[in-house]
Amino acid sequence: MARAKRGVKGRRRHKKWIKRASGAFGRRKNIYKAAVEVAMRGLKYSFKGRKLEKRIYRALWIQRINAASRLHGMPYGRLMAGLKRKNVALDRKILADLAVHDAAAFGKLVELAKA
Repeated sequence: MARAKRGVKGRRRHKKWIKRASGAFGRRKNIYKAAVEVAMRGLKYSFKGRKLEKRIYRALWIQRINAASRLHGMPYGRLMAGLKRKNVALDRKILADLAVHDAAAFGKLVELAKA
């Protein structure tokens, strides 16, 4: 039986993985076996990173809301409970944006939550 060499298809497959590993150092960016390992690890981290990013942003929004609400004399937990009681349907992203860019509107929301 004749020996089957990889040819065009194999080279194309190898180049795909080597391109994905292009930012790696040393032989890890241009030796196929090492490039596959690096690229696979990178893909795992990118998947995990997309999930982590959501958590990190939510924590940042909560910190901003807490800091702004304490300036108005109300901690974060009581503010959120008060807004929920008044049926104010603003999420944390919008509240944090208001706290940073429009302090007057945020102050009105805090007063609403106090009442």
